[in-house]
Amino acid sequence: MQKRKLGKSGLEVSALGFGCMGLNYLYGQANEKSESIALLRAAVERGVTLFDTAEAYGPFTNEELVGEALAPIREQVVIATKFGFDIDLKTGERRGGLNSRPEHIKAVAEAALKRLKTDVIDILYQHRVDPSVPIEDVAGALKELIAAGKVKHFGLSEPGVETIRRAHAVQPVTAVQSEYSLWYRGPEVEVLPTLEKLGIGFVPFSPLGAGFLTGKIDTSTTFDKSDFRSNVPRFAADAREANMALVDLVKAVAARKKATPAQIALAWLLAQKPWIVPIPGTKKLNRLEENLGAVNVELTSADLKEIGSALANLKLEGNRLPDAALSMTGR
Repeated sequence: MQKRKLGKSGLEVSALGFGCMGLNYLYGQANEKSESIALLRAAVERGVTLFDTAEAYGPFTNEELVGEALAPIREQVVIATKFGFDIDLKTGERRGGLNSRPEHIKAVAEAALKRLKTDVIDILYQHRVDPSVPIEDVAGALKELIAAGKVKHFGLSEPGVETIRRAHAVQPVTAVQSEYSLWYRGPEVEVLPTLEKLGIGFVPFSPLGAGFLTGKIDTSTTFDKSDFRSNVPRFAADAREANMALVDLVKAVAARKKATPAQIALAWLLAQKPWIVPIPGTKKLNRLEENLGAVNVELTSADLKEIGSALANLKLEGNRLPDAALSMTGR
């Protein structure tokens, strides 16, 4: 597995990480716990070193799963988790809204350390920016956690560029995590140039468009009520029909390069910047191996130009998230 460094932080990870959320949260029926543990360990055996989770996934159960799976091989991996939602740390009750008060951040970190069965969190992200707490206070809390040896690196998820700059001035930000793919290219406008200037790594989640770019989803696909895509505008039947032109583009490139659509989508991301580390998720070993094959797919400058020209003529339909979730991004 190829390695990449997240910006100027010096933190080296596998070129592709593993987004753990879907193993038992938001993507329909979960695997058996033993299957998920075996899959995570199989990822490590194949060279994956970056694993992404969050207290909100469950809540708590995804961190517990990741902790149990990776505890025997903890020294081989980088574990990232997140704080930021207002969740009762004893009961797991979602109280609604956000909570990035410094005292809450520290309490979440302590609880996450236990669930992850570790004595240090490699990357701790603010899951969503809390408008009621100055980002300088959030960064200050992370600075204290890092000084105490409980966290190694500070990250931000779905922030706006002013938030990134202000946070970075207090405690250097190692990585920013936001949605980015051929399916959604919003970060290209302001976020990526800001990260490049500041020397911050970028970790795209949903790099396969929540499965759409694999070519396995079409207008006849149905989603279980427990699958978040059943409420996402971009996955509504009429939007999917309009957006199939993007899948057709990716399939055409894949056929020419003797790769799969998923591999082309991931290879395109890897070709954008050397400090970009996508974190595709899956519940299946064969999909894991397919995804990892993307590191061996070389897209030439001509390929990238062709894809860029085709994308410029596509108009994708539907928002990437429901309105309530979308309002929490880009702050």
